[in-house]
Amino acid sequence: MNTFDKREDGFERKFAHDEELKFKAEARRNKLLGLWAADLMGISGDEADTYAKSVVKADFQEPGDEDVFRKVRADFDAKGIDQSDHQLRRTMDELMATAIEQIQSDS
Repeated sequence: MNTFDKREDGFERKFAHDEELKFKAEARRNKLLGLWAADLMGISGDEADTYAKSVVKADFQEPGDEDVFRKVRADFDAKGIDQSDHQLRRTMDELMATAIEQIQSDS
């Protein structure tokens, strides 16, 4: 294996590792978001965990965060929870930072 091949292999491994970390961070953020939303909707215990899992699953509908946003937005609207789109997106961003910190501390 020549130097170019080694560098290419290294970049491929780094890319795969970064994508795995991104996936884990998004899944953790979605779980945290689900638990936060459940709390606002008055859901607790096992039902809150089940709801959080449904938020995680919602992320598999399409690429990006819009599927998760739409799910929580619709659930808030159905329950009459007063959270603006801006507040919901800001919380998603804050929880992503929290998820990344948690994953980095787990490593």
